[in-house]
Amino acid sequence: MVLVIVIALLWLVMGVTTPTFVEPSSVFAIFYTVAPIALIGVAMTPIMCAAGIDVSVGSSLAVVMVVVSKLIRDFDVNAPIAIAVALLVGSALGAINATLIAFGRVPAMVCTFGTLNVFRYIALQVFGETQVAGVPGTLSFLGGSISRARFLGLPNAMWLAIVLTATVWVYMRHWATGRHIYAIGNDADAARLAGVKVRRRIFMLYVFCGAMVGVAAVVSVGSGGLIQQNVGIGMEMSVIAACVIGGTSVIGGRGTVLGTLLGAVLVGSVQAAVIHLHLPTEITQLFVGIIILIAVGVDLLRQARRATS
Repeated sequence: MVLVIVIALLWLVMGVTTPTFVEPSSVFAIFYTVAPIALIGVAMTPIMCAAGIDVSVGSSLAVVMVVVSKLIRDFDVNAPIAIAVALLVGSALGAINATLIAFGRVPAMVCTFGTLNVFRYIALQVFGETQVAGVPGTLSFLGGSISRARFLGLPNAMWLAIVLTATVWVYMRHWATGRHIYAIGNDADAARLAGVKVRRRIFMLYVFCGAMVGVAAVVSVGSGGLIQQNVGIGMEMSVIAACVIGGTSVIGGRGTVLGTLLGAVLVGSVQAAVIHLHLPTEITQLFVGIIILIAVGVDLLRQARRATS
């Protein structure tokens, strides 16, 4: 509810001071920007609930985007094939992290920080040039075109994020395997002794995250046009910020994808507000950083209070 109030106040203030902020085209653009953050955040939340993290999602996004955009431009593949390739490539990248973390027992932060750089190198090699220009709008139905890719004023990509968020929420809240995620985050050893397949669960979480990176890449390529080498840089911070702001604990054991969805909307709204107010883009990082610190502080205080009660 706090997030809802903060978002509502931000939109109210921006609507009064900068009316263009609430114009249909601006609203569409804001939620089109929010959709990839929310899609990856839906997968990052259960990872963080299991006391893990994936900081390689930005580089993974770059790999999938350049592969898909080149397939569409150079080989004229249709949308179903492009989506299938995006899911396969994203899942494969996620499986690399999953294998190293779940079975190689490499700490998640160390592993994904390493693959962040490896995947970025792979993306640059696939680019082979400074950019991929002339990408057709084959995937524009997922949000790239305001005239054909919206429903009730929101991009189709955002509706996809909402549906996936609801699905994962039901899974984590009402399915036994979904509840196992929280058990792993609270105490992996105790969960293992209770019969939870900890390694298998962790493996699947990272593969799922890779698949959602693939979906986010499809959405991002949807607008067509130009794909630059710096694509995806900073995406991991936006996603983690959405999760933390939405109430996901930084030490595992607690979180909800509904909060992450609202956190993504807040991050996207702040980014849009900075642009509409003609402020330096660095201000966005400042605001998001402050919000993260507040959210982490509240979470740690809550944990300390529970420990003493």
